[in-house]
Amino acid sequence: MTDTLTGAEARPARQSAYAARLDRVSKAFGGPGARQPVLDGITLDVRPGEFVCLLGASGCGKSTLLNLVAGLDKPSAGTITTPGGRPALMFQEHALFPWLTAGKNIELVLRLRGVPREQRRPEAERLLSLVRLGGAYGKRVHELSGGMRQRVALARALAQDSRLLLMDEPFAALDAITRDVLHDELTRIWSETGLSVLFVTHNVREAARLAQRIVLLSSRPGRIRREWTVGIPQPRRIEDAAVADLSVEITEELRGEIRRHGQH
Repeated sequence: MTDTLTGAEARPARQSAYAARLDRVSKAFGGPGARQPVLDGITLDVRPGEFVCLLGASGCGKSTLLNLVAGLDKPSAGTITTPGGRPALMFQEHALFPWLTAGKNIELVLRLRGVPREQRRPEAERLLSLVRLGGAYGKRVHELSGGMRQRVALARALAQDSRLLLMDEPFAALDAITRDVLHDELTRIWSETGLSVLFVTHNVREAARLAQRIVLLSSRPGRIRREWTVGIPQPRRIEDAAVADLSVEITEELRGEIRRHGQH
């Protein structure tokens, strides 16, 4: 039986050695006789305060795995535990409501969390300041650049008050300079808040730029092919020699995996 524990069913995060635990998680789609395995036997821990990047070729099941951890879908087999409760989730698309201001988009999450009305605006403004958008509370979505919209989306995710943040290629649609700036901002916020981050990307340089640990998934069905512990101190630059060297090593492994998949 699949058993996904969240919230009151699990131990408080401060008593746990992990922010998320995946134990032999598999996922398949389709009906009887036409099952398509997407993930197979994934076992992975994300430690409190750890920044983990999931890396792999397109279609390897990275986003499916993130959806399972988020509780948006259930594994076909295995268990997922998130002791701190339901994780926060940030997608590639900002998904902001265009008829609301930046601040009101964040306040909506706070209201759903049960935050009293009089506390919502101060908290929304604090979160906007955290992502360096102080003064943007009253701006509509159409008044914001792509990078600013993603900052608001990040502030909204932080408003969920989870100790685990799931990010599904949140900067993929941005230009290189904006993406690099947001890498800096995300690293700063992660350092300041002590959040655990599980970050999905197919960009090897991005993973080497951000992660403490990189997990490479094989092509379908997705299995953990290899892991790297990244000892490069933060802050890092995407053009740093150590980041470039690690990227070359991971890229060779990824190319090999793509070639293996192409032969089957």
